[in-house]
Amino acid sequence: MTIRSEGSAAATKAAQRGRVLASAKRERVVEQSRRFAVIMAGGSGTRFWPWSREARPKQLLQLTTDRSMLAETVGRLEGFVPKRNILIVVGLKHRRQVLAELSGIDAGQVLAEPVGRNTAACIGWATSEILSRCADAVTAVFSADHLVGDRKAFLRDLEAAYALADRRRCLVTFGVAPGTPETGYGYIKAGRALERGSTACEVAAFVEKPNPATARRYVASGKYFWNAGIFVWRADVIAEEIARHLPALAAGLDRMNKHRRRGVVPAAAVERAYGGLPAISIDYGVLEKSDRVAMLPASFPWSDIGSWDAVSALWPADRNGNSSRDPMLAIEASGNLVATRGKPVVLLGVDGIVVVDAGDALLVCDRKRCQDVKMVSGLLEKAGLGNLR
Repeated sequence: MTIRSEGSAAATKAAQRGRVLASAKRERVVEQSRRFAVIMAGGSGTRFWPWSREARPKQLLQLTTDRSMLAETVGRLEGFVPKRNILIVVGLKHRRQVLAELSGIDAGQVLAEPVGRNTAACIGWATSEILSRCADAVTAVFSADHLVGDRKAFLRDLEAAYALADRRRCLVTFGVAPGTPETGYGYIKAGRALERGSTACEVAAFVEKPNPATARRYVASGKYFWNAGIFVWRADVIAEEIARHLPALAAGLDRMNKHRRRGVVPAAAVERAYGGLPAISIDYGVLEKSDRVAMLPASFPWSDIGSWDAVSALWPADRNGNSSRDPMLAIEASGNLVATRGKPVVLLGVDGIVVVDAGDALLVCDRKRCQDVKMVSGLLEKAGLGNLR
């Protein structure tokens, strides 16, 4: 999938950036000490098998640069959010890998989930930790495995989002103007403008991943944006909304926090309570119910890099659309993706396939079936290949 920054023209994008910057200047800038960030790094990335495994998920892969996706996400915030104010939520089995991957991040900044309970629990726990450190914190939430381009535009938009969330006590979500009718993303329908001179608007609706015809209609209307899954809010405000819309989650987090000693919730208390927290996304559990949500159109390129097919737009390609970072000879071949970690590959007379070599396992699939790679992990056990999960 091609990454899009989405305006139809450079002038439109420039005007949009100008409005965002003007809005940020008009509003009170949030002091650095109050800026926090939560990076959700607990997923498994099953669509990137065989590189992505239970032991090394997508966010620890080097898909875009020579750094992992997680390291890129942390690095993007350098100088904007104090490094000590970045919290990373991971699965317990990946905690050591994450600490080894990131310099300047200490053990107290890595929250290890004993079991995955979806994004509401993840964000709720991180919010509790942030509030224990800064009562008036303003927090941004990111996925660890997304691609964001044009860092300057990204930080300008983020500055505006922090200011907006702080001043209006609202939940800010970023929307990406769609250049193509993608069916793999959720969409946000833009409502009324929040105020004159700002690009921020109310959210009229969150809509699920559409079928192709509906997606084409969304794009043509100009009123729908891809849901980028990037959020900014005051920590106390999201805590209020979790208590209002997900009281069972709030109660479970309160039980955990009662065990806090010297600023820390012991791992044993987390392990006892976490499995009983509701397993629901922050989108379903809070954002779709809250009347305090605003959307800020993103002026930066964004992609969730959701499958091997999306990687083809990021890696070098020959004139026939064969993409690879590895030595490749393509003969009467077009539209292929090769990922072999240095092993030379010869393609002869094939079109539209993906070849991924992990050393102990090899994937060959039709590029049109890249989304279906997610089912491989579940079928390996039945095939007697559980060691490759």
